[in-house]
Amino acid sequence: MKKMNVLDWIAIILVIIGGLNWGLVGILKFDLVAAIFGDMSAISRVVYSLVGLAALYMIYGVAKLNKA
Repeated sequence: MKKMNVLDWIAIILVIIGGLNWGLVGILKFDLVAAIFGDMSAISRVVYSLVGLAALYMIYGVAKLNKA
């Protein structure tokens, strides 16, 4: 098993944050990122973009593991 690097950890943390945020949106209709940074503010959009990129990175990592 490969040791996880810093980028792997950042991606995991961002995906967890995104998952928790979507859970709050789905269950409580509460967007925590928007509540903290403002509804579709520049920083909110950066957070959403980073979470999306982290998810793509995680998909790549899983695909790479399946080839090994």
